[in-house]
Amino acid sequence: MATSRVLKEISPAVTKIGWIGTGVMGAAMCGHLQAAGYAVSVFNRTPSKAAALVGRGAVLCESPAAVAANSDVVFSIVGYPHDVREVVLGSAGVLSSLRPGSILVDMSTSQPSLAREIAAAAEARQCWAVDAPVSGGDKGAREAALAIMAGGDEAVVRALEPLLACMGKCTYMGASGAGQSCKMANQVTIASTMVGLVEGLLYAHKAGLHIPTYLSAISKGAAGSRSLDLYANRILQRDLDPGFFVKHFVKDLGIALEECRAMNLSLPGLALAQQLYVSLQAHGDGDLGTQALVLALERLNNVQLPKAAPN
Repeated sequence: MATSRVLKEISPAVTKIGWIGTGVMGAAMCGHLQAAGYAVSVFNRTPSKAAALVGRGAVLCESPAAVAANSDVVFSIVGYPHDVREVVLGSAGVLSSLRPGSILVDMSTSQPSLAREIAAAAEARQCWAVDAPVSGGDKGAREAALAIMAGGDEAVVRALEPLLACMGKCTYMGASGAGQSCKMANQVTIASTMVGLVEGLLYAHKAGLHIPTYLSAISKGAAGSRSLDLYANRILQRDLDPGFFVKHFVKDLGIALEECRAMNLSLPGLALAQQLYVSLQAHGDGDLGTQALVLALERLNNVQLPKAAPN
């Protein structure tokens, strides 16, 4: 840590928050900070998506740089690594105007190598950067129940706890990039779990089982999972709206495969899941939620699960 960098007190009375990315999850996450009393400046490429936050008092800025110039801690949660690079390292990015002693927290799911690059660039400006991707989807974001995986300077992550606790539970994973590496392992786990969930539903249907009874039977046993709790009923009700976009999951699984190649690691389950999700994109389903995996496996088997009545 550079000796000229001094961590500032974090509290609603003195800390100004910047937020970049007010999509499906970002708007809810930022809203929790507003509810906790923090003054917020926001930027989104589509300003209308920040309207609810602005209506509650947030200041809408014209660029990430403008957000950073008015903030002590800046959060970003955007779609792709190239978006992260643009909003953080670009000519009008956060680090072009972030003041010394301030903190950038990137909550996007991105490349571990990019997280390390950003941390080095922040240090050169006498700032800090933390990579803190999240898991829990839209429901976790709304309920402030996200799993947050943080990489960077441990003292900085601990200092951010009053803010991160407004959004969920943070686990410190290690040096810069470790948060992103943890998120990649998380996505690998989810990918194969989702395949198993959908395959189990299809098997139960073809075997003539009553699907709600089947789900009740397995939910308390070893097959029970957070994915089953979150997505099984959505799948049966044909609710394929995104809590997390297929197109973003394809991006995540691609990053995980790149990391595997770099580590000489073979994960065939990951590769299969990635191909199934790519097939969804090929059918124009990239803007659906990850539970839309059911469509890929239904097409493969020329079968469709019966639609359940709403709960």
